[in-house]
Amino acid sequence: MHSQKSGLLPRLARPSLLVLALGAALASNAQAQRLLEMYDAARAYDASYQSARSQAESTVFKAEQSRALNRTTVNATGSLAMIRSDTPASPSTTVTSTVQQSIGLTAQQTLFNRGNDATISQAERGIELARAQLLAVEQDLIVRVAQAYFDVLTSTDALGTVQTGKKAIAEQLASAKRNFEVGTATITDTREAQARFDLATAQELAAENDLNVKRLALESVVGRVGLNPKPMAVPVLLPTLMPANIEEWVTQADSVSPQLQQLRIAREVAKLETQKARTGNLPTVGLSASMTDAHTRLSYQTRTASPPSLSGTGLTTNIALQFNMPLYTGDSVQNRIKETLVLEDKAQSDLEAARRSVAQSTRSAFFGVRSLRAQVTALEAAESSSQLALEATQLGYKVGVRVNLDVLNSQTQLFQAQRDLAKARYDVVVNSLKLRQASGQLQPQDVNAVDALLAR
Repeated sequence: MHSQKSGLLPRLARPSLLVLALGAALASNAQAQRLLEMYDAARAYDASYQSARSQAESTVFKAEQSRALNRTTVNATGSLAMIRSDTPASPSTTVTSTVQQSIGLTAQQTLFNRGNDATISQAERGIELARAQLLAVEQDLIVRVAQAYFDVLTSTDALGTVQTGKKAIAEQLASAKRNFEVGTATITDTREAQARFDLATAQELAAENDLNVKRLALESVVGRVGLNPKPMAVPVLLPTLMPANIEEWVTQADSVSPQLQQLRIAREVAKLETQKARTGNLPTVGLSASMTDAHTRLSYQTRTASPPSLSGTGLTTNIALQFNMPLYTGDSVQNRIKETLVLEDKAQSDLEAARRSVAQSTRSAFFGVRSLRAQVTALEAAESSSQLALEATQLGYKVGVRVNLDVLNSQTQLFQAQRDLAKARYDVVVNSLKLRQASGQLQPQDVNAVDALLAR
């Protein structure tokens, strides 16, 4: 891996004039928000992330509950009893009253219980599992925020492209009308320009609606309204594909992917479940101790006499070693062991299937980023060529060797190239994050790396 923590190193790319104009306009807006700011807001707002974090916190307390199985437990007991009995006898009735008071302490300590040990180990694995789940949810949140953020920028650029094209078409339409009025051009040029202008108007309305929809999607992820993402800095910088060897990505994915971590933990839990099932045939040993302080007072009386009351206090202590050995359980233990062994095989199969899926996803994401970077290079060349072609066509139109339709087509080609170039650059950034997610390497530091590519 490269020394930079995020692995998203910038590469210089030549921006289009349209991107420069849009970047300058948006960067000057004091209300614009950066990606890092939106991600921090999303962490506090997103319900899925908050749920996973609460789950991770709760597993710590659940593990402590399991550890209590091997800890000493102490209980206090107390009782107060009053007993009265009337015994008919000749020549009189005897009335007996007894008052019993007792207070005691009991303590128990497990000395040997392999089932408890397995339960504790499973609870500790539960902490690791919840952390892996939280990491996966956090990675998903990073990608969702970045995707929504750059979708807004893409729609903003698309709208700017349409508006710039509409303005150029309007100028060409006015020129065609003037030339027709002075008799240097036919009505065909005017009608062609008018048709292009009407089409551009419809495209502008569609682009405005798409931008509104993308803003709503971003607001639903971040939990704020009125968001205005900052554009990429000029000159445009793109993340570098590091490492350049696809097998290194796959190897890293196999070791750090949170999805695979969860399934490895699930496999360990399944093995521990088998160990716990086998303990059904093992003995358990425990130590118990108790101490009771009891006080009893006895009094009785008849009609002819009331003898004095009798009372006494006694302290009782008890220490016992408890041993329990299962002899026959109706084959329940044997069948439970068979069940858990089969579930072990299932956990291993699930892990193997996930490893193949993660490797495939990582390779697909790697090729996707590499292809997008090649597209950016090609579109940069296309933008430059389209600009030169437009200038040549405009010159040809002025000297009479080109018609108005040629100019309109050249303008459309240039604007489309600029729009596609801007989108391809955004896709490189977002898909670089998705590649790191697929390989399990995506971290909050990567948001800082992308944020550094944005305008100040």
